[in-house]
Amino acid sequence: MNDIPQPMNEGALPLFFSTVRQGLALAPTEVRRLFHGRGRTFTGLEQITCDWIGQHLVVQLFRPVSEPFMAALSQGLQQVANEQQYSIRSISIQHRYEMGAPTQFLLGEQPDKVAVVEGGLKYWMNITSNQNSGLFLDMRLGREWVRANAEGKNVLNLFAYTCGFSVAAIDGGAKQVVNIDMARSSLSRGRDNHNLNQQDVSKVKFLAHDIFKSWGKIKRMGPYDLIISDPPSFQKGSFALTKDYQKILRRLPDLLAEGGQVLACANSPSVTSSFVIDGMAEHAPNLHYVQRLDNPQEFADVDAEASLKVQLFGMK
Repeated sequence: MNDIPQPMNEGALPLFFSTVRQGLALAPTEVRRLFHGRGRTFTGLEQITCDWIGQHLVVQLFRPVSEPFMAALSQGLQQVANEQQYSIRSISIQHRYEMGAPTQFLLGEQPDKVAVVEGGLKYWMNITSNQNSGLFLDMRLGREWVRANAEGKNVLNLFAYTCGFSVAAIDGGAKQVVNIDMARSSLSRGRDNHNLNQQDVSKVKFLAHDIFKSWGKIKRMGPYDLIISDPPSFQKGSFALTKDYQKILRRLPDLLAEGGQVLACANSPSVTSSFVIDGMAEHAPNLHYVQRLDNPQEFADVDAEASLKVQLFGMK
């Protein structure tokens, strides 16, 4: 397979615009990925994405494009903006291939953060950030599953980031959620997310700890009916998926209540779904594989194993 990125084709842009319009029509007030060229399902448009974030249209380019491509892209986006039913507050193009991912605005301005809606729940997002936006849009169905399966449960949220799973769990009736993340700033945003939804934060714990040094404290707040593990692929000095995930898996049986479940996630194209399944079989053999959750349709990928993998395990 040829992995060399191919030049993008301005002749394919009508497909980009029609897909964006379809996405806007389906979720006019919800946060959503509208176009996912990175999934390689759109020939000639593999290095472009478009997100709808709090009425702001955010386009990302992952490699340089020709002047005709940029001209056609800009003209088409302006035309979408003129279709008033979408209530677009701003349109921006982020050049992710350049140092610092500079942003050009075709319309309006973007605030540092904006409150978005997903499934009726609200979250803060940083739409001008090229990495830490505050909410991973491809995890939408994972949050939906947690919300639907959290009733009465004690939930452990490892690598909690800004606590999107926690917000979903509390809305779904969780008894308690324990959020663990090294980044105090992310947990602070997580608390803000709970407050944004007017949730009872007395049911939520925010622990800015190194997971690998905190197992004793984590265990004392258990046992847990549901454990969510959604680690970064790589975090310098603290976590590498292929090297460190096994250390997480072997701790799970001691933390789980009888009949407990684990939602184990991996979002690296360098590992397949068997990475976690085989790791669980080796390091936590009393947990059995149940199913892989679907990814949102808008994140379709020609290679499902290269995309987000959210897998459910249960106690035998």
